[in-house]
Amino acid sequence: MLGKTAAPAHDLPLSPRAPSSPAPIVIPASQDFDGNDGPWSSFVIQVGNPAQDVKALISTAGYQTLAVLPQGCTSSDPPTCSVSRGGEFHPNESTTWLANNVTLKGIFSLGLELNLGYAGNNGEYGYDTVALGWQGSGTPSLDQQIVAGIATKQFYLGIFGLNPRPSNFTDFDNPIPSFMSNLRKESLIPSISWGYTAGNQYRLNKVLGSLTLGGYDSSRFIPNSVSFGFNEIDIRDLTVVVKQVTMKAENTSQVLLSTSIAAFVDSTVPYIYLPLEVCENFESAFGLTWNTDVQAYLVNDTLNGRLKAQNPSVTFTLGTWTTTNTVDISLPYAAFDLIADYPLMPNKTRYFPLMRAENDTQYTLGRTFLQEAYLVADYERRNFSISQCDWNTGREQSIVAIPPYSQDKTQKIKSHHLSAAKIAGIIIGSSMALVFFLLARFLLARKVSATRAVKTGQENAELDMSAIQRTEIDGTPLKPQLDDTQHYGSELDGRIHVGYEVEGPTDWIPELSAQENIATDKESH
Repeated sequence: MLGKTAAPAHDLPLSPRAPSSPAPIVIPASQDFDGNDGPWSSFVIQVGNPAQDVKALISTAGYQTLAVLPQGCTSSDPPTCSVSRGGEFHPNESTTWLANNVTLKGIFSLGLELNLGYAGNNGEYGYDTVALGWQGSGTPSLDQQIVAGIATKQFYLGIFGLNPRPSNFTDFDNPIPSFMSNLRKESLIPSISWGYTAGNQYRLNKVLGSLTLGGYDSSRFIPNSVSFGFNEIDIRDLTVVVKQVTMKAENTSQVLLSTSIAAFVDSTVPYIYLPLEVCENFESAFGLTWNTDVQAYLVNDTLNGRLKAQNPSVTFTLGTWTTTNTVDISLPYAAFDLIADYPLMPNKTRYFPLMRAENDTQYTLGRTFLQEAYLVADYERRNFSISQCDWNTGREQSIVAIPPYSQDKTQKIKSHHLSAAKIAGIIIGSSMALVFFLLARFLLARKVSATRAVKTGQENAELDMSAIQRTEIDGTPLKPQLDDTQHYGSELDGRIHVGYEVEGPTDWIPELSAQENIATDKESH
């Protein structure tokens, strides 16, 4: 796992890092596997001053830092609650904590995974010092970064968002930069980009997650020629076309998905959300049964033993709508053999992380998928690549920087000098075009003047089209459909919804589904 390899597919080639540019930052994993739906290779976030260490999972869709508050564990929870949730952040013990005073106590909706049913989750927002990795790891820290303290158990561990989208607590004219954007602004990384894979417990005596900011680790994957452009809907930027899903076991093979769908790659959640008919194909191929009480595929010991013996694999064939190039990402059964724990289930229970999508906005390739896939995202060129992880042992870490987009533009300008004759030709052509443009505009003005009186009433009654693409203040579109004709600006997507209180945990609710709704201890309006 750990030689020289080709670079991943990008619309623009990756050039060598200039001597004066910063190097990528490698974020060390915590060395532990945490969480109540995996478990998963976690990372450490230092928050506050003096620094408080809390564990978190990586969110490729999130754009903020979330840390569990003391309210996240109550007397009704097991005594190990705080440890199992990765530790707690105490804002009152930080000398640099600055509460967000836009609302009472700085309470806002998290606005994360709303399309998957994660509704009603609030956070106590403020600003504080944030660094990644254990204390003494040498990673940079940034002051006054957005931090949200959470109590809800729908996000059991803390979260570190990789998306550079800004947050808006008042209006769209006052965006607050993300941690990733601030790293770039302070010249601590060469570009707004990253490489990530979730790691897993079933290969090579456990494989830790890998996170590189401003570049990627070429030793962790098998390169391919497929490049994905960002989706026009920014909140679903990392969207791929799943062209086929196949299952192979022993001497058998079965197609589970044959009609292409667009799916969002999102490490925030563990699940893979697919259409109902595809889930039913999985049921037939794996012998799964949908549990209507907990809204999940639970796996008993008998079925688990049989599947381990058969060792089936699932291959996702990914591509784009406009090209024929594809890349295959294969997952062994072990990638789907996960454990659900409190409060999802009263006791540790095996489950298969497949979810029945209610509509096409829910098609998602979650953290399970990224156990076997390496994702490189370049926000300056707006493209990304997905590659099969390389499990060959003995490979040394090979960190490659992704240069800033400005460096590409500078190189293009230097390589496109125009001759004097070409410049003269451009000037003459532009002058003729200007004459025709002015003539056309004169004729159009006469026509408009003749009909203006008739149209005045109609114009006053017309819909202001500029308002159609505004989002709800929780950060999601008014109609969260995957429509490639729409485009939501990065600032609109980051707007925060005002909440009423930080959600605290209550008694255990026996649901594994992402649609679970953990109520608050009390509500105020």
